[in-house]
Amino acid sequence: MKYRINEDLKLIREMFELSQEEMSLSIDIDKKTITRIENDENYPTNETLEKIYNYAYKKGIKINKIKEMMYKEENPKSKIIFHGSKNIIEGEISPNYGRANNDFGNGFYCGESIEQTTSFVSRFQDSSIYILKFDNKDLKCEFFDVNQEWMLAVAYFRGKLKEYEDNEIIKNIIEKVKKSDYVIAPIADNRMFRIIDRFIDGEITDEQCKHCLAATNLGNQYVFLTEKATSKISILERCYIAKAEREFYYKQKEEDVNDSDNKVKFALIKYKREGKYIEEILK
Repeated sequence: MKYRINEDLKLIREMFELSQEEMSLSIDIDKKTITRIENDENYPTNETLEKIYNYAYKKGIKINKIKEMMYKEENPKSKIIFHGSKNIIEGEISPNYGRANNDFGNGFYCGESIEQTTSFVSRFQDSSIYILKFDNKDLKCEFFDVNQEWMLAVAYFRGKLKEYEDNEIIKNIIEKVKKSDYVIAPIADNRMFRIIDRFIDGEITDEQCKHCLAATNLGNQYVFLTEKATSKISILERCYIAKAEREFYYKQKEEDVNDSDNKVKFALIKYKREGKYIEEILK
């Protein structure tokens, strides 16, 4: 799927109240090229795409955020979600799109905001964001919060609790997920999984783990687990991420990591005498 550069270029130019000639001077692109792109007669090179979108972002137009707001306003009865991709999505969206050792195994993973999704792919040069519309009619959803059940679910599906597959608590969690078409749950990045690892290894209690994870909360993700669920997703648009935009979100994520690390240390101390260890829970 190509970017809607013809629409975007005209929008950017008109928002800055620039003529095609003035725009060509601003971004060092020939005026004829500007005209052809806007008339959808020519699709630009990667270099030209970067010049256009990077110029807009540096000048304060966060076009992807604007699109998020517009799509949500235009589709009040549908859920608008976002998928960050290192590559182009080719063919039909499938629940087999993700890796087997993700938070809930194989599935098509999406975020609930464009900022959240962009931050997760900001370090990849050719990444892009897909804006999606989702119809949840006749689908079974399982919702998880930051609690013991969610921690055990993530640990299991990431391959850490295979020896407890016959435990009733784990069996119930597996059954709940397998019966679902899609799951809504907190995102667990590698940093959060290291905290869960400490809980699984018996170093910290479930209460310590829960409060540490709450301190690093990254928002919710939508995980589509069945063909029935992915068939209810339609792609509205593929959005370009300019270099300046990627750098902003990457830096912001690094700052958030430093801030949440201090919250984690606080939680480990404050709740060290509360909760249960993994052996007590799965005895």
